[in-house]
Amino acid sequence: MSMATILQIETATQACSVAISRNGETIALKEELANNIHAGSLTLFIETAMETAGLHFNDLDAVAVSKGPGSYTGLRIGVSTAKGLCFALDKPLIAIDTLQTMAAGFLLEQAGYEGLICTMIDARRMEVFTAVFDADLNYLVPTVAKIIDEQSFARELTLEKVTFIGDGAMKCAAVLQQDNATFSGRNFNSATNMSRLANEAYLKGQFEDVAYFEPFYLKDFVLTTPKKKV
Repeated sequence: MSMATILQIETATQACSVAISRNGETIALKEELANNIHAGSLTLFIETAMETAGLHFNDLDAVAVSKGPGSYTGLRIGVSTAKGLCFALDKPLIAIDTLQTMAAGFLLEQAGYEGLICTMIDARRMEVFTAVFDADLNYLVPTVAKIIDEQSFARELTLEKVTFIGDGAMKCAAVLQQDNATFSGRNFNSATNMSRLANEAYLKGQFEDVAYFEPFYLKDFVLTTPKKKV
């Protein structure tokens, strides 16, 4: 059980990212940041990562997927692909919170960081999908869809340094003007940042029901009607 080999899929945002980890360490990564490439690229990226790692699909112990929140279309493609692999290979499915994956990626680059991490995925206007974590990746504020104003995260910002990360962070910088607030536009939406979390879930046997698992969309999908051109 201790040497788990896991295929990891991250498609919750613009990143189309595939990694393979062994024992919590990334051994292969294939990713690209671009609009609307998940449908056309994900299967190819999986095959490339498997070849890079020198593995056959039967060598995998599990498949992990970023469960959301995030892009409705991206999540649907990533989760359906992961479920299809689990069905075909008879392997367990692991689901990782997208926002926690982002915080894990930040901490990988910031050894010894002792403040809080607020992860933000851009939703619309001043709304973000967000959660707050401590430096041990514990949830301090659970995942929520939140409209940001001057009072947002006031309690956290009076107590500790907070680093805001993700593609929703920079649009909030002007509103959250506090001495304790630091902002990074980096989104950290990479499958490599799932490696530790996926391995821990595997060792704990935290698996999803492949037949019934659905992405964590957080909000209902809203179809917008294109404006008619005059």
